[in-house]
Formats: sequence, C-alpha cells, structure tokens
Amino acid sequence: MKVNIKWIDGVSFVGESETGHAVVLDGAPENGGRNIGMRPMEMLLIGMGGCTSFDVVLILKKARQPIVDCVAEIEAQRADEIPKVFTKIHVHFVITGDNLNAMQVERAVKLSAEKYCSASIMLGKSVEITHSFEIRPVSHADAT
Repeated sequence: MKVNIKWIDGVSFVGESETGHAVVLDGAPENGGRNIGMRPMEMLLIGMGGCTSFDVVLILKKARQPIVDCVAEIEAQRADEIPKVFTKIHVHFVITGDNLNAMQVERAVKLSAEKYCSASIMLGKSVEITHSFEIRPVSHADAT
C-alpha cells in the first residue's frame, strides 16, 4: 500500500491513496491551520471506524442478518502531553434491522475487534479499545 501526502501551505496537506482518492488534512488555527480539513488524528479514528464497520456489516450479512444500517460512534481520549497519543478508544455500534439476533451482532463486533480489523488490532497494541452495541428496529430508524 502506498500513499502520498502533499504539503499545500501552513499546516495543510492533501493525502492521496494509490487508488486515486484524496483527502484534505489541516491543523487547528492555533497551530497555523485554516480549518479546511480533518485533523490527522481524526482521520486515524475514521480509518479505524471504517475498518471495523466494514467487518461488522460483512459478518452480519454473511450470517443472513437483516441489517439495514450500521453506525459506529467512536470516542477517544488523548494524553495531555506531547505526544498526544490516544489513551482510550470506545466504539459503540448502533445496528438497525428488524429481528436482528443480538448474539450474532455481539459475535460480529467481537470477530472484528479480535480477528479481522487490522486498524483496531494495530491500535489495540498501544491503547485500550472497548466496544459496545445497541440494536434498533427499522421503525425506530424511520422516526429519526
């Protein structure tokens, strides 16, 4: 896997993947940024969240669960001092579908966390990562 990070100016960069997708990264104004893109640490969490969500959805579909939506709500705590590494990450899945089997959802989350999600497993070597989930019926999703 290869990516390129191109400096724009200040602390703004464009990251491009080998598949041709690009994203703007920037710092906070107090650090010389213009707030025109995500912070790199936000991107790291989004990458982990995308990786584990991909797994959970795929595992549930393979288990023939009637999933219609999956949202990973992620909260992270960081160290106060530089380097401001993540110290705790919590991933809360909100899985929507009628007649979903809670044991299958729990299994999917666990398999992603312990076996399939490269990003979570890599980050888990240096930070405490916890997981939880809730199941919502489709009718609840229609009301929001």
